[in-house]
Order: sequence, then C-alpha cells, then structure tokens
Amino acid sequence: MFNHVMVGADDIEASKKFYDAALGALGYPPGHVDKKGRVWWRTETGVFGITKPIDGEPASHGNGSTIAFLVNTTELGDNWHAAGIANGGSSCEDPPGIRENGYYLAYLRDPSGNKVCALKKPD
Repeated sequence: MFNHVMVGADDIEASKKFYDAALGALGYPPGHVDKKGRVWWRTETGVFGITKPIDGEPASHGNGSTIAFLVNTTELGDNWHAAGIANGGSSCEDPPGIRENGYYLAYLRDPSGNKVCALKKPD
C-alpha cells in the first residue's frame, strides 16, 4: 500500500545525522541527498525521506502520528534507541521494552519532534 514516508525537518543536517545514526544501527546505509536538498533512505521494502516543507512554513510534527521501523531483535531496537538519543533525538513514551501484547517498542522524537519507533513483532 505504501511507497514512501516523508517527514518535515527545518534543520536537514541535524535530522540527517539523527536518522543516519538511528537507521545505521539497523544496518541501513546513510541517506542520499537529492538535488532539491531532500534526504532519502531507500530499501527493498520502502523509502523514508526528510524535507524542508515545500510551502516554506516551519516543519511541524504530526500530533498523534507515529512512524514505526521494523526490527528483527530487541537488541537492534535498543541500539536504534541509543543511537537516536546520542544524535539529537529524545526518548518519549515508556522505556524500550516488550509490551503486554508481546510487541517490543522503543519510541523517540527526532530533532524536529516527529515521533518514530522501533517495533519488533512477537515471535
């Protein structure tokens, strides 16, 4: 159903640093900056991007929005969370861990306030 997800960022350099580190902890290579200054992380299963808003207004996070990145192990999720915090992100919601429903979740806010998480489905 989805081809890509893109979020707004006022400071592309700070957001690229955050996502390069957080997604790098999951084994993804650094994002590619295109001619328009957008940054893309492309995989076989989808594309994630950051951009300055096209309307020229400041970027803002979606209140109630969350983007989840799949992880295969809780260790990868913990590494993702630590890399994000070390590179300009902030922890939000409950600490990383397995929830009552068996899902592992680790939540962060990126430098622009977008809420992202690492998610491992139950075995």
